[in-house]
Amino acid sequence: MARFGTGARRIGRAATAPFRALRDRWRRWSWWRRALLALVLAAAVPVAALGSVFIAIRLHYSGEPAAEARTRGRDAVWLGHAWVDGRKTDADIAALARQLAGTGVRDLYVHTGPLEHDGSLPPSVHPQARWFTEAAHRALPGVRLQGWLGDEVKPERDALDLDDAPTRDRITAAAGQVLDQGFDGVHFDMEPIRPGNAGWLALLDQVRPVTAARGAKLSVAAPQIDPVPGLHTAGILLTGHGKWWDQEYFRATARRVDQIAVMTYDTSMPTEPLYGGYVAQQTELALEATPADVDLLIGLPFFWDDKPGHHGDAETVPAAVRGVRLGLGRQDLNRADFGVALYVDFAATPENWAAYRRGWVDAS
Repeated sequence: MARFGTGARRIGRAATAPFRALRDRWRRWSWWRRALLALVLAAAVPVAALGSVFIAIRLHYSGEPAAEARTRGRDAVWLGHAWVDGRKTDADIAALARQLAGTGVRDLYVHTGPLEHDGSLPPSVHPQARWFTEAAHRALPGVRLQGWLGDEVKPERDALDLDDAPTRDRITAAAGQVLDQGFDGVHFDMEPIRPGNAGWLALLDQVRPVTAARGAKLSVAAPQIDPVPGLHTAGILLTGHGKWWDQEYFRATARRVDQIAVMTYDTSMPTEPLYGGYVAQQTELALEATPADVDLLIGLPFFWDDKPGHHGDAETVPAAVRGVRLGLGRQDLNRADFGVALYVDFAATPENWAAYRRGWVDAS
């Protein structure tokens, strides 16, 4: 038994010899050398974590989209302010009708604001709104026109205070003004709203009965959902900017509207596969959080830009469409109340429209 114990100790010492050597070497190092290694190791941990996130996003872009993942005839386009301020003519309406013919577009979000910082809507900002709704209804039967209202929001901007009841009252009145101009619905795009903002949810609860009483729709543009749980909290702490919503706040918003469109662009993704994988992931997360009776739309970038938050060579329409199709196929292929939303008409190119038609409308 003694010989067995001696042998075990020898084996143990041999096995731990490399670790003792590392310990002795560590002790011989100067304090600054130890500190430098500790900093390198500390930096390596978040880099490795970030790398794993990118790998997961890239994997969302793998596979082939299902043939059934294509337009359901519930797509939308954001239209700029020129349609209601006098710059457009009947010829432009006719050209718009030709552009939309044979697509899946059902809704037009027409920039009818912006709201004042107190929530009011001066009629002077949309002098030709009635002309537009009458002309567009004639030229585009079956297409719904929604007045797009928005502004920047506190606390990040010195603008709308959604926690202020009188401000919400004025926004509600503005929604009624838009419907009085012949629009079929109201579309809110207010940014940046931080998740947990009670005033935003209270506003939707206040406006929804107004639109419903008039047979109109209430829709909203929503931020992206946390690709990593809790990322919105880290983002606000590090940058002071609320870019993402957590999935529960997205769900709370979606329950209060008829339609929700995720602004799935300005993602900072550096390559097409990463961007497409990000869109696929966003599609899946949004499908999980949106009630079955609410229209869900995924926003596509019909514009080009090159800045830290948006790499035009990465955020392409083909990559976005493929990502939407992959996400839809994985999460809820048979969902009828689903589409894509195209941002924005005045920056769109013929190539953008062709990619949308080829990848989403005519996909098989």
